[in-house]
Order: sequence, then structure tokens, then C-alpha cells
Amino acid sequence: MSCFAIYRLPGAAECTLMEQDGEPRELRSCVELNGQSGFVLAPFAVSDRTPLLLLEPDRVALLPSPQGGENPMWEALALRSSANLSETSPVGGDGRGAYTIDFANYHAQLCEGRFQKLVLARNAFVEEPAKEPLALFRKACDLYPQAFVALVSTSQSGTWLMATPEILVEGKGQAWHTMALAGTIEAPQPPKGGSEYPCSSHQTPPLGGVRLWSSKNIEEQQLVATYIMQCLEQFASDIHEEGPVTVQAANVMHLRSDFHFTLPHPEVLGMLLQKLHPTPAVCGLPKAEALDFILHNEAAERRYYSGFCGPLNMKEESHLFVSLRCMELFANGYRLYAGGGLLPESQMQQEWDETEAKMQAMRQLIR
Repeated sequence: MSCFAIYRLPGAAECTLMEQDGEPRELRSCVELNGQSGFVLAPFAVSDRTPLLLLEPDRVALLPSPQGGENPMWEALALRSSANLSETSPVGGDGRGAYTIDFANYHAQLCEGRFQKLVLARNAFVEEPAKEPLALFRKACDLYPQAFVALVSTSQSGTWLMATPEILVEGKGQAWHTMALAGTIEAPQPPKGGSEYPCSSHQTPPLGGVRLWSSKNIEEQQLVATYIMQCLEQFASDIHEEGPVTVQAANVMHLRSDFHFTLPHPEVLGMLLQKLHPTPAVCGLPKAEALDFILHNEAAERRYYSGFCGPLNMKEESHLFVSLRCMELFANGYRLYAGGGLLPESQMQQEWDETEAKMQAMRQLIR
């Protein structure tokens, strides 16, 4: 069985299709990505059920913009894009009961001082006949022009679609970039008669953004930024931090700090990825303890949500993004994923509403 990944970089006019005959290679850790090339699909946590996958393409093709009208290449790919869709059963309800229990458990740990931050995730199953996956990919490219949009399908992972705003790490040679993206509020509603999502990535001046943000959101973002700086200091030089600024991604807004740095030895990229992933933006602090707590206590299995994906060392460039705003596609529906960072001052209803707002990016595609 063949597998494929098709992606569109933020702001790009073309899409890239990678196809492999057979199965992607399964790796045990990010460190094994050192010196490799291909398309990476990494889970939140590597396990037998969710291996770290490296698609090593037999064929790579550039496709014209999905908005450019019908094209034989798109039509041929559409016939293959449903091949790995399987049936699944709904998880039951909207998951609020399980989320309420999880929140109480996580919040108690935070209030007792065992963690600085924990990220709580959930999923929701939408049961309906599945639309053709490539059509959803093309719609995502249209709605979210400044997001990294990817459709990945393998027999090990199933089929996943994402439109994520968060860079894990990207660069070429010695010049690299990452970001700390955390804190969430709903974006203002567009003017009547305007597009529902008028802007997929919009920056406002830092001072303008600060007035929008609660102390909880500011603290949450700062925890992530501090952690990333500490990681970079172990591998990189000439580190420059910019921000935070307010950015809009689909229907929500975040605080973002950007880090530009020199990686004197790019062959250690896998070691940097191992240190960064999962960042406190999707996991918590302290990292090792938070990861262990989540894996043993979170009701919803994350699978490839809040992992990372993207091209690695293709034409000497890497573009790896955190797998947010994503869903798993099945023949009989869709499983949507979302999460949010918790601090001691977090309130359950506000956190639930945040996950609902984040899921709207994918719900918009299947309406």
C-alpha cells in the first residue's frame, strides 16, 4: 500500500506532494531524525500504537494552487486520497463529562504546586459520511492561507488533516527559527457580510496586544518562551528573541514570541527536536513529569495531535510544525482534537470554551 503527504507552506502558491511505495519508516525517537530527509509525522508520545513515521518519498511533485481550478494532477490524487480511511466508532457524547473529571484532576495538581503548567486535551467525534479528504485539504488551503496545511495518510497512522499556525523549528544551513505560541482568546467577529475567517495570521503591536490579555495568558506564554530559550542555549548561538506580539490564527488569537538562531552543527537537529518536543505549549512544566502525568491520566488519547509534522531536509530545508488544529479522518466521520494550557487560576468553563473555539477551525471545513 502506498502512503502520501501533501502540504502547503504558509503563504505559498504551490503545494508539494510526496508519495512512497510501501510503508514509512518507524523511528523510536526524534534523535534518529539526525541526518535523515523526508516527511515526518511525529505523535505526541512515541509508542507501539503511534510510532514516529518518516515518509521517504519515491516521488515528489509540485502541484499548482488548489484555488487555480481543476487540474489532472489534483483529479488523479483525489481518487487515491480516501484509500486509508477506515470505520471507527464514536467515543460517545461530546466528551464534557470526561473533560470535567480530567480538569478537576489536573487543576488539583496545579494548586498543590506539583506542576507549573499542564496542558489538557480532548477530542470530539463528528459522525457523518466522510467528504473526500483532498477536497477538505483544498478548502483548508483556501480558508487558512497563512497556516501550514497538510494531509497525511499512512496505514500506521490513518489519515490526518491539519491547518496549524505553530512552527516547531524551520530553517536551512545554519539559519533557523522557532516560536513560543501560547495563550488563547477568541478573535473579534468580522464585520457583517465579511469572511468568517478574514485573516489566518495577523500581527498587532505588542502594546496593543497586552491590553487584550489576562495575567494567566501572559504567564502561560512566558513559561513556554523561557523553556524554548533554555533549550536553544544548549545547541544554538546568536539567539535573538522577538515579541511577544498578538497573532490571529483562524478564529482565535495567541501570544507569540519568535526566536531566530544559528545552529552551528545542523546535524544535531534531531537532538534539538528531542529536547523541544513536546514543548510546554502542548505538554507542561516540568516537562518530563508533565508528560508522564498526561500519558497516565488524560482520558482522550492524543495520537498524532500535538505531535509535529513537515518536510525534513528536503532540498536542504526543513519546515516542521506542531500538529494543532487537526482532525483524524474516517470513512464514517471525523475526530477533532483540541487542548489548552492550565494554570492554578484556570477556570473549567473558560478552558472548555477555548477548546470549542479551537475546534471551529476544523468544524468549518466539514460544514
